[in-house]
Amino acid sequence: MRNPEELKRFIRRSSSVLVVWDVQEALVNAIFNKEEFLAKLKELVDAARRLDVPVVYTKITQFPERFASPFRRSWNPGDIHKEVYPRDGDVVLNKNTTSIFVGTNFELLLRNAGITTIVFTGIATDIGVETSARHAQALGYLPVVAREAVSSADRAAHERSLSNMARLFPVLSNAEIIELWTRNQ
Repeated sequence: MRNPEELKRFIRRSSSVLVVWDVQEALVNAIFNKEEFLAKLKELVDAARRLDVPVVYTKITQFPERFASPFRRSWNPGDIHKEVYPRDGDVVLNKNTTSIFVGTNFELLLRNAGITTIVFTGIATDIGVETSARHAQALGYLPVVAREAVSSADRAAHERSLSNMARLFPVLSNAEIIELWTRNQ
């Protein structure tokens, strides 16, 4: 396995996508650092748009009651938060699991666009972000976690997750990601 620091040279804007994971009202309202998180997420989303990096939002979508798993709590997390709401050209991907690759066409979208690097932002670091980043790595993609633009309701779990992921792939600041996108086309 390569050192995550060495992998930075593969981060290019032409082969990257920015994933905004489950930034829905109820989840945003439950995190430990709401204001800082929203500011940093907005900074990275704005940079991606400015640099023509595609932005893909995920949205928890419930199955009809009859088809929902009896093991999963049914609840409505609300719409995507208004401060980072999708714009024309962004993709909104409805999903039902904690991996962006299960039950969606995300991998097909990546292959069609020649994308090899997935920059993850959103909620919750220790659940869907980590699950999807590890799944991406298992499929041969380069996952990158935007350290300042991920969060969780559980600060300790968030920090453990960041520490675990940093051993496997890049966990970078917004400034580092934006600088790599700017420098490496």
